[in-house]
Amino acid sequence: MRRLPVWSAPVLWTVALGLWGLSRQHSVWRDEAATWQVARRSTADVLHMLAQVDVVHGAYYLLMHGLFTCFGPGTTTLRLPSVLAMAGAAACVTVIGRRLAGLWAGLGAGLVFGLLPAVQFHLQEGRPYALIAAGAGFSTLLLVTVLQRGRAGGGALWAAYGGLILVCGLLNWLSLLVVPAHAVTLAWTRAPRAAWTRWATVSAVAAAGVLPLILFSRRQSDQVSWIPPLTWHMLIGPAVLLTIGGLGALLDRPRAGRLSLAAVALPLLAVPQLGLLGLCLIRPLFLDRYVLFSMLGLALLIGAALSAAVRTVRPGFPRTASWLVPVLVGIAMVALLPHSLAKRSPASRIDDVLAAAAHVRHLKRPGDAVLFAPSARRDTALVSPDDFAGLRDIALVRSPVASGTLKGVEADPARIRDAMLARHRIVLVTDAPGVARPPVGGRERMKAAVLEEHFTVVADESERGRRVIVYERR
Repeated sequence: MRRLPVWSAPVLWTVALGLWGLSRQHSVWRDEAATWQVARRSTADVLHMLAQVDVVHGAYYLLMHGLFTCFGPGTTTLRLPSVLAMAGAAACVTVIGRRLAGLWAGLGAGLVFGLLPAVQFHLQEGRPYALIAAGAGFSTLLLVTVLQRGRAGGGALWAAYGGLILVCGLLNWLSLLVVPAHAVTLAWTRAPRAAWTRWATVSAVAAAGVLPLILFSRRQSDQVSWIPPLTWHMLIGPAVLLTIGGLGALLDRPRAGRLSLAAVALPLLAVPQLGLLGLCLIRPLFLDRYVLFSMLGLALLIGAALSAAVRTVRPGFPRTASWLVPVLVGIAMVALLPHSLAKRSPASRIDDVLAAAAHVRHLKRPGDAVLFAPSARRDTALVSPDDFAGLRDIALVRSPVASGTLKGVEADPARIRDAMLARHRIVLVTDAPGVARPPVGGRERMKAAVLEEHFTVVADESERGRRVIVYERR
């Protein structure tokens, strides 16, 4: 009977972790709501929007538009691509670890990958970062394959490598930080000049393909204006990751000029983290999801540590050694169970668009008006339009689809004020007290002032970061 490949166990393990609580109790938060509402637009409308906003996620939105068209909108369609992508990344980690450090390093790395907290978060996230992690994993596997062959490598392998770098860059151009990570690996292993030449050529072609996206996205840089400047406490996370990775690299017994697990994994972990920190000196961009793919390196280095543990135990306890990795992974699973349960709870995200929509459905009456404060909370209606049937959006003058935006275009403050005063009941969708920020801009301050001065609260429901308030005219 033919044995299953070693990567099959981590793939099935990661898929199981991803399918566990996939709907998160039928909740969708604001970032995923952006994916959901854009994916429901026509291709022409998506392209129209990308000319105005969010072009950096354009390739992902078009992919999700195709999936929503084929399979319909829903939390499964939204998140299953991330589950499958992470499973693919786990397979890559397993194969790389097996080739470079043996069976237990590969199996341990593949099983650990799905348990990493950052991976568990994005395993069930309707955003592109899991797909990027998969692309980075496959491109790294191709690089390892070329280096193991000891020659420059075939043209097909390098073409596939460049294609993966290009696709990852189009999904998010910060994924190009994997390229310098691979350069460090080439330098560490003293790759031949021919390999350097081919790597540089295909990497440059891929980067050139992403360059128009980079230049165009700079015109939409206000989208990331909310990211705070780098502070010292933000360095704690990367420092911990690099410390753990460094210990794993030492256990792999790294040596210059040798293709080893450490030579591949440590740059894959460290270079993207340090590169993103370096970019923050130019513009605040530090969000760990932008370099989620660096967790591939961390998993490999933890796999190296597990393999070292097996080597230590095997001479005295050969039977115990064969069970050591599964037992340690099981212990880690139990230890992380509270965290795993928390990540699959709606409370793990800032808010829940669907919970707010359900409250609107129960509280609305015929003839009511609806108001969103801030206007970005209109995503509630865009994701669940049926729950808002019969409500008139009195502030909106151009819909998100027509305006090519995520939240639409609202009227000037005076016009909104007149429309509010002409209504007897207004349903307000806003942020819950623990999440809400003070109104910013004349339009938002005017909404709050008119409601406070001329209306009385008759119903107030808060759940999972969103709040629905019903006002009646005094």
